[in-house]
Amino acid sequence: MRTLIFIAIAGAAAQLVDGGLGMGFGVTSTTILILLAGAGPAQASAIVHAAEVGTTLMSGLAHWRFGNVDWKVVLKLGVPGAIAAFIGSTLLANLSTSAAKPVTSAILVAIGINLVWRFSKGRVAREVTKRTYSTPFLVLLGSVGGFVDASGGGGWGPVTTSTLMGLGRQEPRRIVGTVNTAEFLVSVAATLGFVVGLWDDLTANLAAVVALLIGGVITTPIAAFLISRMNPVALGGIVGSLIVMLNLPNVLALLGAGSIAHTPVQWGIQAAVFAVGVLLTLRGVAIARARRAEGQVSTSRSEEFEDSETAAVAS
Repeated sequence: MRTLIFIAIAGAAAQLVDGGLGMGFGVTSTTILILLAGAGPAQASAIVHAAEVGTTLMSGLAHWRFGNVDWKVVLKLGVPGAIAAFIGSTLLANLSTSAAKPVTSAILVAIGINLVWRFSKGRVAREVTKRTYSTPFLVLLGSVGGFVDASGGGGWGPVTTSTLMGLGRQEPRRIVGTVNTAEFLVSVAATLGFVVGLWDDLTANLAAVVALLIGGVITTPIAAFLISRMNPVALGGIVGSLIVMLNLPNVLALLGAGSIAHTPVQWGIQAAVFAVGVLLTLRGVAIARARRAEGQVSTSRSEEFEDSETAAVAS
């Protein structure tokens, strides 16, 4: 019972992060299941995706309620992602993807660093309807994200959210809301794949699925509300910092530093990297506020000039 309570708390925290930043539920929940419940990677991924069917549905509805969803992108991203997720989940029982994880993590770290650096300049793209995503690009992105997510126990958010953030064609809150909504299709397809290959494991761990689901559903509307109010520069910087921090251990292993895995040294490095990301994000927020203040002053001066001209003409 105590383990189930911890799993429910982990689900609540993971969904709060995922709903607000567009990533983190799979990675966080899978880790908790492996450490606390003793599940294997395939079993943990099956449990997480089964729970995500409920959490992503609630998250999508909440984000839609707060105007954070682009439905055209949801379908073009989610349908190919669902197909790839089904393939990835059916292969996971017999195919290990551990060898590919360090390379994938290195790519994600590079994307995260790019995000932190871009938002540290205090610039964020507002929604531009004329600059849409091409269908082939969304199909490819959804396919890669769906396969990585199902076969690796998580990764839909880091792959899709970080890539769309890097393009800067929509506000971060719209990207996060759209990605979270499309993840519902991915979770359903991945769960169906696990039903085919790991039915016994799913039914045996049904209590863990329910615990994750309950915890995640509780914080879903809170996350959707917060993202609709968050500063977009801050959100983008935090997303980038989170991507780097979560994927850093696999990159260290790729560089031959696997001996420090799960040690205070690794945790210290992760904390230091995340702290640098936060400081750069705060710098970006300060710059953005200064620019906004300058813009307001310029607008005020322009209005005063126009008023004086009108008064002069009238006199």
